[in-house]
Amino acid sequence: MNSPILPRSDGSEFRKRYRWIALFAFSAFGLIVCRLFQLQIVNGATYAETAHENIIRRVPLSTTRGIIRDTHRKILASSRPAYNVYIVPGRVMPSARPRRRRGDVGETTDTWPAIADTLRLNPEERAQFESAIYAACTTDEDNSQCWRPILAREDLSRDLVAEFKQHQTSLNGAEIINSPVRYYPYKQLGAHVLGYVSEIDAETLGKIRPPGYEHATAEERQALNPSAYEPGDIIGATGIERAWESHLRGQIGWEKRVVDARGRYRSGPETEHIIDMPARQEPLPGRNLRLTIDIDLEQSVEAAMRPHAAGAVVIVDVKSGRLLSVYSKPNFDPNDLSGGNGKIRKRESFNRLYTNDLRPMLDKTISGSFQPGSTFKPFSALAALENQIIDANSTVQCNYTLTFGRRVFHCSHYHGMVDMRLALAESCNIYFYKLAEAVGMDRIAKIASDFGLGARTGLGVNPESPGLIPTRALYALQYRGQFRLGFTLNAAIGEGATTVTPLQLALAYAAIANGGTLYFPQLIESLETSDNSIIQDFAPRERRTIGIQKQNLAHIVEGLYGVVNDPKGTAYPVRDPTLDIAGKTGTAQTGYIPSEDDDVHKTWYNMRDHAWFASYYPAKNPEIAVIVLIEHGGAGPTQAAPVGIQIIRDYASLVATRTHGNPEIRTAVRGTH
Repeated sequence: MNSPILPRSDGSEFRKRYRWIALFAFSAFGLIVCRLFQLQIVNGATYAETAHENIIRRVPLSTTRGIIRDTHRKILASSRPAYNVYIVPGRVMPSARPRRRRGDVGETTDTWPAIADTLRLNPEERAQFESAIYAACTTDEDNSQCWRPILAREDLSRDLVAEFKQHQTSLNGAEIINSPVRYYPYKQLGAHVLGYVSEIDAETLGKIRPPGYEHATAEERQALNPSAYEPGDIIGATGIERAWESHLRGQIGWEKRVVDARGRYRSGPETEHIIDMPARQEPLPGRNLRLTIDIDLEQSVEAAMRPHAAGAVVIVDVKSGRLLSVYSKPNFDPNDLSGGNGKIRKRESFNRLYTNDLRPMLDKTISGSFQPGSTFKPFSALAALENQIIDANSTVQCNYTLTFGRRVFHCSHYHGMVDMRLALAESCNIYFYKLAEAVGMDRIAKIASDFGLGARTGLGVNPESPGLIPTRALYALQYRGQFRLGFTLNAAIGEGATTVTPLQLALAYAAIANGGTLYFPQLIESLETSDNSIIQDFAPRERRTIGIQKQNLAHIVEGLYGVVNDPKGTAYPVRDPTLDIAGKTGTAQTGYIPSEDDDVHKTWYNMRDHAWFASYYPAKNPEIAVIVLIEHGGAGPTQAAPVGIQIIRDYASLVATRTHGNPEIRTAVRGTH
């Protein structure tokens, strides 16, 4: 049989096509091999880890935030358990899912009505959640929102938790999660010092996360920063909660769990071999803080300040700088702002606080600066004595008014002939006007600055105002060389541009009381472990020893004693004869100028003077300095002095109660232990 013979030209064309086909097949095979090499060898570990993470989920284990206690170990801030209910939309309401997707999991019956009944949701709440469930399951293309848990109810009562767990089998798709909530048992007491916590926001999260954290795997994130924050974490927002966040927070833990394709946790013997070791890392609890604050004394301060709308009180141990009470009014309940009473309450609280004209969110003890009025006069007197410009026994005639140029300066009333002691006791402005004319502004500013006025104290809890102690250079710059003697006269009596914070004034009067030692303010007594073992004790720190002569300081002390105990003293009418108190009243003009649009009641309030009482007790052997500011309160002798004396009375009673039969407690109250 003869086979047909192909023409030479056709055979050549076939071989050419064959070579192209072979080249294409070889190239395709080469690409496949290269891709397999990339997948298996180059990126094999990465893809293996990704596949592993698809079924192994690292679940964070919340840590316990550190406890804050007062100096006598009474709890001021802690964490309590809160039970929140989360629902998975696609599981609680399968009917809301598209038909083509209803068969992808086993649930077919809606459990949402039973869940809503158990949670005692009202009709409006039911409707809102049902709308959210339908939106999650029908509008999301990849259906992921349908399986993402959403919060249904916060902070369930114990009875509701028990009922919920009893019917857990019939409430498919709902789960109770235990989430610690920050709790402040004394509510608004010490709110500005303690501060509050809040959920971390995106801006803060971006600042504190290390570079590359967002794109790292779970293991890489753990290596980058074991304590890194995640969305939804709690962080200190203000006060001690913020300043000592790194110590209070602790370190979160984690455990590995097996999840299915819908993100549901699976457990049992069949999952144990899948989880690699270590399977769990225990959380580390936060450190505890013990403060110098005495919460019993803080309660006495609140009671004494009850008749007044706004103000501040600072009580400091004169021998250590330890703060026994730091009180600002009006204040707030940190439980509301920390979310302990629910998100709705939190939002309402913020709206109410930030629209309040009395500025309850401002810590008036350190963030607010005010004209000190006559409480500044002891420093003007010291400037004259230290520079040997006047003698303490020299007298000045007070005729109620003093004219400088075209301006007339007034005193509170006619005082007649006064020396330095009487000028301080009776708060004679004319005496200090003439003193200022001789001493000059810069010498007064030098002494005031030596006592820490006009400079931040370094407390480091809330934003701190430096205040202002004016100098000739400052006024010359502001008024382009047009310095006026009237500026010095106003500065000598704590008016004009002179401003201080109550904390600065408390430390300055403590320095007068202890003989000239200016301390840094101390708020933290010790850092402790969760079992109250002391990690670090914080000792008092001296800021400086003020170089003043003892005899000059003795003249000031004598004048301050006369304020309360001399029949001519401004605080004598409200004194307590059983208490040995020295101090200085002050009435500071605010310079408020009303406009036509101002509310009548607000105008009346804002035009009132600030009332001050700066004191220490006992006068002969001082233990504490007490500063009282009644914002827009009126006259210092009639408004602030009674508050200060009441606080000292309560302090003395508290000391007597604690020291009865136990002399060691007295030392603890003084803050010198």
